Amino acid sequence: MKVEQIYTGCLAEAAYYIESAGEVAIIDPLRESKPYIERAQKDHATIKYVFETHFHADFVSGHIDLSNKTGATIVFGPTAQPAYPAYIAKDNEEFVLGKVKIKVLHTPGHTMESSTFLLIDEKGQDYAIFSGDTLFIGDVGRPDLAVKSDLSQEDLAGLLYESLHNKIMPLSDNVIVYPGHGAGSACGKNMSKETTDTLGNQRRFNYALQAKTKEAFINDVLTGLVTPPQYFPKNAVMNKMGYANVDEVLQKGTRALSPAAFEAASNEENALILDVRQAQTFAQGFIPNAINIGLEGQFASWVGTLIPDLQQAIVLITDEGKEQEAVLRLSRVGYDNCIGYLEGGFEAWKNEGRAIDTIESISAEEFAKRFKSQVHIMAFDVRRKSEYDSEHVIGIENLPLDFLNNHLSAINRNITTYIHCAGGYRSMLAISILKARGFNNLIDITGGFAAIKQTGQLALTDYVCPSTLL
Repeated sequence: MKVEQIYTGCLAEAAYYIESAGEVAIIDPLRESKPYIERAQKDHATIKYVFETHFHADFVSGHIDLSNKTGATIVFGPTAQPAYPAYIAKDNEEFVLGKVKIKVLHTPGHTMESSTFLLIDEKGQDYAIFSGDTLFIGDVGRPDLAVKSDLSQEDLAGLLYESLHNKIMPLSDNVIVYPGHGAGSACGKNMSKETTDTLGNQRRFNYALQAKTKEAFINDVLTGLVTPPQYFPKNAVMNKMGYANVDEVLQKGTRALSPAAFEAASNEENALILDVRQAQTFAQGFIPNAINIGLEGQFASWVGTLIPDLQQAIVLITDEGKEQEAVLRLSRVGYDNCIGYLEGGFEAWKNEGRAIDTIESISAEEFAKRFKSQVHIMAFDVRRKSEYDSEHVIGIENLPLDFLNNHLSAINRNITTYIHCAGGYRSMLAISILKARGFNNLIDITGGFAAIKQTGQLALTDYVCPSTLL
């Protein structure tokens, strides 16, 4: 028996590969099928099942394409109603995979169809659970994403409590917990950087499992939740109803466009110009009105958070050889309407003498000097509220990037405004959005809050452990 976690850091998402006696099960695959098919071929094995823990909200799963290419059966837990062929398992139903078994434990709460898959080894012993968004390392799934008119977040939290205590907690301490996500995912609020643990450790250290009553649990898990990204319900619908073949999406998105064709496409299709280069590279020169979301960060989640329409036409500026990666990562969160990329990159545009724009960046030391010397200075911290609340520069207001589009009126277009985040990725993203909306007096602080703190020149709020802010 082989169990491998396939972790994708930019999405904080874990898929799983299980092989026994030449048969393979994949749990919660990403959009691209090739890595799973090649992994099975390496073992001279056949993919028999694709198990889905639930209709994912934070990414588009690859279950449909993987099933179409391999003939594997898609398996959901009870109550799931997909609009394509799939096997809907009963609670406690077992599936034979080579010499092992996978048992379905229906664990509603995060969503109603949410299920945990229990792996039973060759000796008939409970070996591991693949808990999806029911149980994380250090947290549990948020119960506010599947709210309906007849089902409140309190109702879902109560169901989650029962699922955990009736289905998962009775298992042995040595059972391994393989969750669907790790730290950085918006599917929870207190997830550990660790991506696996034993159930025994989670009993002792997971705050959500310490609650003595259902009422206390409901209060604990609902306190401190922030509004989920706007793309979540749209991805859940795609996972339930189906989506375009990813190979076709890649073919369309990797169409090379000359500067003239690029400009024409962006105008005729009203396409968003998305520049995925590194933040400081972007600052030194970019196409006017381009938005910078760098591939080196949590690219897909920020695209999903800040671009409202999944059908938005997109044209790309990338570093050479990064075109396919960018299109693929867009597709992972349902942005399937990329219509091409700038052949030759930004340099091709610049070499033709076309209009360009730049962003001024200053060091943290220079910012500290200016901040102390001026009585009134406009500066914003675009980190998340929880980051800002834990520690920030006294006198700098919080304007979280997550909600920037809703609070543009807070910024005075006529006053020089300084922007920082934690390290420089999000501040450049924020400034690029603002410039595309006509704000011009903007200055980036290189290195963000970390660099500002390192100078030791500005007064900070006392540090508060983030866990106490839940």
